[in-house]
Amino acid sequence: MATWKRNLLVLWVGVFFTAASFYMVIPFLPIFLLELDVHEHTEMWSGLLFSAAFFAGALSSPFWGRVADKYGRKPMIIRAGFVLFIVYTLAAFVTNPYQLLVLRILQGLLSGFIPGAIALVGTNTPAHKTGYALSMISTAAATGGIVGPLLGGGIAELVGNRIAFASAGLIVLFATVLIIFWVTEENFTPSKEKGSVKNDIKIAYANKPLMLVLLLTVITSCSIMTIEPILPLYIVHIGGSSDKAALLAGIVFSLPGIASVLMAPYWGKWADKVGFNRVLFIGLIGGGIGTIAQIIFADIWGFSIMRFIFGLFFCAVFPSLNGLVVKSTTEDFRGRAFGLNQTANQIGGMAGPIMGGAIGGIFPAQTVFVLTGILLLCATGIVFWKANVLTPKYKRNIAHEK
Repeated sequence: MATWKRNLLVLWVGVFFTAASFYMVIPFLPIFLLELDVHEHTEMWSGLLFSAAFFAGALSSPFWGRVADKYGRKPMIIRAGFVLFIVYTLAAFVTNPYQLLVLRILQGLLSGFIPGAIALVGTNTPAHKTGYALSMISTAAATGGIVGPLLGGGIAELVGNRIAFASAGLIVLFATVLIIFWVTEENFTPSKEKGSVKNDIKIAYANKPLMLVLLLTVITSCSIMTIEPILPLYIVHIGGSSDKAALLAGIVFSLPGIASVLMAPYWGKWADKVGFNRVLFIGLIGGGIGTIAQIIFADIWGFSIMRFIFGLFFCAVFPSLNGLVVKSTTEDFRGRAFGLNQTANQIGGMAGPIMGGAIGGIFPAQTVFVLTGILLLCATGIVFWKANVLTPKYKRNIAHEK
């Protein structure tokens, strides 16, 4: 088996387990807050917990990107895996929301397992297979997103949220061990440039296609994360019962992931043929309309169907953005580029939950869905009007690779 294929297989499994561990616990933070006797300003606390890790990650990601270009992406994945194991395990013992907040901050500062896997795959995969490989990694995360909420909801229902946290820690530890023994990073040339994060930002600023991708990443991450703090509570509301809250939330959370498993490989293969920017446009417009359409239904069944349809389109977005990072950068800058892209992701992820928690605490939850849809449609407009910035660079890279 070719090295890139073995790497893809092992990283697929590793990302699957890591995503599953994430979704076993993170979507249930609002419900876990109730267990910690946080019955006032729950939406605001939920937004703060979601945003804390993203804020910390936004600060640290450029640094880890520079370290990855110097020492390799594999060591960064392993480091992040052990950090997640420690954070999830300690979360099982928290007694108040402040302790949980500290752990979320540490998680943001020191983690980065999936971004590291994306960077390694993007750098160690043949150019004509990049779209397919990145989409497969997206499928791994989506599959983990299916299993995680169901497993986490089931464990929480049977033995409580604390055991779910501890179980997530063991799962991510297993994923890290797989990476240690079975992943080989071949296409890596250590960066000898003695620069700084400030200089990296200057280099990125001069790269117009990369800057456009970073802007789109901020908008997309912000829009999709506005729903996260209020979604479990909204599901409980329209589901009509809080007795099975964790399990019901887990099932609905998994639906976009199921859609992604079905569609992401097809989007990836098509992106290799027609370009990432075209697939990105379709994914964004479908995601925007699909998000707004979710407010049409006041029952759990109609809402769930629309969540699934939304997932069919939105699963094309982040693999396309990652593919555009690869196409718009040189190999020796790619770790830093993905670090900056992760910062953009974290900035959006930080702003989104705060917006969603604040708006959801003041206005009806449907308002948050409308805002999310509008932001995604704004991103669609940017892709349409700035297509000339993305397309020429994509073509130049393909010509060079041939």
